[in-house]
Amino acid sequence: MTGAAKRLLGRGAAWRRSAAAVVLVASGVLVALGGGRAAGAQAGWSARAPTPANGGLSLIVEPGQGLSAIDRDVAAARTSVDVTMYELADTTIEDELVADARRGVAVRVLLNGGYYGRGGFPENDAAAGYLRANGVAVRNTPAAFALTHQKTITIDGRTSLVMTLNLTSRYYASSRDFVVLDTRPADVAAIEAVFDADWDGASITPSAGSGELVWAPGALAEQLALIAAARSTLAIENEEMGDGEIVAALCASGRRGVQVHVVMTYAAQWRGAFEQLAACGVEVRTYAQDAPLYIHAKAIVVDGREAFVGSQNFSWTSLEANRELGVVTTDRAIVSGVAATLAGDYAHGSAFGG
Repeated sequence: MTGAAKRLLGRGAAWRRSAAAVVLVASGVLVALGGGRAAGAQAGWSARAPTPANGGLSLIVEPGQGLSAIDRDVAAARTSVDVTMYELADTTIEDELVADARRGVAVRVLLNGGYYGRGGFPENDAAAGYLRANGVAVRNTPAAFALTHQKTITIDGRTSLVMTLNLTSRYYASSRDFVVLDTRPADVAAIEAVFDADWDGASITPSAGSGELVWAPGALAEQLALIAAARSTLAIENEEMGDGEIVAALCASGRRGVQVHVVMTYAAQWRGAFEQLAACGVEVRTYAQDAPLYIHAKAIVVDGREAFVGSQNFSWTSLEANRELGVVTTDRAIVSGVAATLAGDYAHGSAFGG
């Protein structure tokens, strides 16, 4: 969805706090109208994420598996919940955070507070107002970034959920997204250290944790290195294709014989990039804006052996000026899950220009 469309829809978030919305939630109609929280279970997918294996990582694929695992972990927090979120408009999560705070859990919510120099971010006003009114500590993100596009939840200082999705329930049923549950102590500690600094508006040089965290500002070089590392295949999903260096790197991969697949939701603003990619041998598949599936994920799979999942779009601002976070890993279960999803999306997309 384009930024303008997101902002237009975001201004309607307050309706969910109306009396009518309460009736809808109580009767279960909200899910039927477009919730998507229970959609995975209804479709026959498991709603529970796998327990992280020895590698400390597990994967949730959306839409499909559902967000019950996130609800379960947030509701079961014992000591702390720290949330960094670009956009929050999910009454279930909001109510879970309030319930946590009421039983003594230290809950902090850091919300994007501006938009490329524009003061304020009204998309988060309803959620921020509700949380503050019910005892949850909420702050806006530092003005040092063009915006904070990071999407993470850290629970009890032991588990961090690194997501491509915003906590906006209106999109759950239709948006392709991934969640990586990370229990590796070095990663969780690094994510918490950045949270603490951003909470206080302090400067920090983020740690890569176990070596696999990818932070922005400063992510462009790492994304280019991932693309350049491909020797046989490269699978890409992203919401944007606006960075010239990324496009050039994908073209270079195509020209040296790498099979490059790019899957995106079509938008006219990316047409020039798509034409450039197609001309250098990259295979581009797209979905219409009104298709049942919207490609919101930001994912890279290199040679079927390494995968990136995170919040970074392919724009210079997202990679070099925003606060963003992703994970790059060779964990076989994560790589195979992301690769299979991208392959399925590619198979069902329309060839660009066809």
